[in-house]
Amino acid sequence: MLQRPRRNRKSEVIRQMVQETHVSAANLIFPLFIIEGENQKSEVSSMPGIYRYSIDNLLREVESCLKLGLNSFDLFPNIDEALKDKYATESYRDESLYLRAIRAVKKNFPEACVVTDVAMDPYSSDGHDGIMENGEILNDETLEVLGKMALAHAQSGADIIAPSDMMDGRVGYIRKVLDDNKFTNVSIMSYSAKYASAFYGPFRDALNSAPKFGDKKTYQMNPANQGEALIEARLDEAEGADFLMVKPALPYLDVIKLIKDNTELPVAAYNVSGEYAMIKAAIQTGWLNEQRAITEVLTSIRRAGASTILTYHAKEVLENKWI
Repeated sequence: MLQRPRRNRKSEVIRQMVQETHVSAANLIFPLFIIEGENQKSEVSSMPGIYRYSIDNLLREVESCLKLGLNSFDLFPNIDEALKDKYATESYRDESLYLRAIRAVKKNFPEACVVTDVAMDPYSSDGHDGIMENGEILNDETLEVLGKMALAHAQSGADIIAPSDMMDGRVGYIRKVLDDNKFTNVSIMSYSAKYASAFYGPFRDALNSAPKFGDKKTYQMNPANQGEALIEARLDEAEGADFLMVKPALPYLDVIKLIKDNTELPVAAYNVSGEYAMIKAAIQTGWLNEQRAITEVLTSIRRAGASTILTYHAKEVLENKWI
């Protein structure tokens, strides 16, 4: 035999030499949950090791991550029910929890990259990503709210705006609002292919943001569809997106690859709460090796074509020097 591929696997040194895919701190964004109060830190019961932080503890967490080389953070707010309304007005109120958190992180750690979530559901009394009238999500009317939210985030110091709502035309609308207000350097990381997935449950627990009725299937994508993701991605690119995101990651590695093969933009993937909870549950039972399972998951997402991974594993893989 002239060809013996095993020769390139015969030692750790050689295996590392020929390794095709690498994951580093630069590829990771760490999602962080925020709550009101002082010195608050509460674990999300369905996400072992993941916490909701008051702003003072959020700053401590960001600082500890920066020391590990983890520099990018996506913030998500847990909003008191009394502050929620049909039009998500709390989302752009100047002294809201979310805007105070963005300002605090950027003031204390200007070197940190702050990604912000633009969607109505954490602030909506209906729990949906758009304005609901007579059982229907109103697309164009929702864009105005999303624009106000995105502008408030930019004014507070956000580096990247990430619209996760899946309303048609929202990337172009937000880009125009930002540009008209001289925030031309603020990036947009669009949730281009966001599926109506079963894997979002723990996230909704963390934020108490589940829909009060109905589902999100009229705006989030059908898990059976692949070509539709390419339509969404091409529209977002044409409207001015700087990153294209696929969410969730693991059940949609084929979609990550499809979009990567059809764009020059960087592709992001969200390794979502249900994926994290599933892996952690198997680890806790002893069914999976923790280091090997987590690093294999992240490597598979990178191998599929994602240059950026939003993952709840971000801090632990760096603390334990698994990557």
